[in-house]
Amino acid sequence: MALMKAAEWRPSFLFSEIIHLHFYKYRYNNVMDILSIIKALSNESRYSILQYLKQPEKHFPLQIHLQDEDDFAGGVCVGAIAEKAGLAQSVVSGYLAKLQQAGLLECRRIGQWTYYRRNEAGIQSFIEHFKDEL
Repeated sequence: MALMKAAEWRPSFLFSEIIHLHFYKYRYNNVMDILSIIKALSNESRYSILQYLKQPEKHFPLQIHLQDEDDFAGGVCVGAIAEKAGLAQSVVSGYLAKLQQAGLLECRRIGQWTYYRRNEAGIQSFIEHFKDEL
């Protein structure tokens, strides 16, 4: 933006530029969020983990340490997820972190165990934004 003399400065011009930049930033962030989710889902193992967590009672044993934590229903410990996926726990931990950063999973630490479950609100938000974008 070129320098303006005080007489040339118009608040409406400045306001419209701010609105334009805000809209662009909002749109850019939404696209980047969608792309980060798509990247997280592009790995077959990460995608499978998200599918397993859709029905944790079907795919995982009872999570005994969660019985007292009713507010985190559906949570599964990393060890159980690693066993189901057939991968090393360190690899699965990285995959879970990537899914959480993308907003697809929620995480809670209870004692020495870390539990993950699907973030259904985040998944629905992604689906809505994806439909709007394409």
